[in-house]
Amino acid sequence: MKLTAIVAQFPVSLSIQNNLSVIDSVLGQTNPGDLVIFPEGSVSGYSSDITFLQQINLDELKAGLEHIKKEAQRRKINVWIGTCVKVEGKWFNTAQGFSPNGDVQIYHKINLAHHERGVVSAGNTLPIFELNAPEGTVKIGVQICRELRYPEQWRWLAQHGAQIILHLNNAVGDDTYQPVWKSHLISRAAENQRFVLSANNAAPKQVSPTIAIAPDGKVIDEMVSAELGIFRVELELSKVSNWYLDQRRSDLVEIKSGVSQ
Repeated sequence: MKLTAIVAQFPVSLSIQNNLSVIDSVLGQTNPGDLVIFPEGSVSGYSSDITFLQQINLDELKAGLEHIKKEAQRRKINVWIGTCVKVEGKWFNTAQGFSPNGDVQIYHKINLAHHERGVVSAGNTLPIFELNAPEGTVKIGVQICRELRYPEQWRWLAQHGAQIILHLNNAVGDDTYQPVWKSHLISRAAENQRFVLSANNAAPKQVSPTIAIAPDGKVIDEMVSAELGIFRVELELSKVSNWYLDQRRSDLVEIKSGVSQ
């Protein structure tokens, strides 16, 4: 089974309308059946100064998400965006997936950054999502930003059937760490034998590249830029394997905790 994915980065701003304008320009380059991934906070905006949440117009945000939902249906594509949302008085840092049939799938970041804690609520599930692709159903997992440092979360997703792991990122400010973050992503792909697609915020100093990695750990494509950029990759899902997972010493080490749904 094959799946075409578009990985997009752009300078995420604190203007919902500006972000939506860029997202629309990317969606205009898609074909029916594509999977599209954008960075963390790509709709609401994102900042290490967490007070930015106070400036979000919730009605504008709701309308923006509804617009993307309709675009996914109209264009017959799967779109994954990052956004902060307020649910029953609590803020969450989320990844949201919009499908051609109108379904909305949501992952709440479970391992929060230090500046998020006390303001943003952590999720408590690691869901496996199903995408209706042109050639059949594809299972994906999702992680956000610093969660690349917690390999047990990625292993859990792989063990529970994820074929592709999407990584929505907003890691900018110090490009000296770029080789470290890139190596983490390559390891997460290779050790689990899964495709990894990571979309980062575009900025002069990216902590991590925007990158697509094959299950053998080889880089399919990547970019480091302060500008809008996209690349299109063809994923041959038959390359996903449990060869290493099936050889693990589960009699000695086993991931027993966690909720997949």
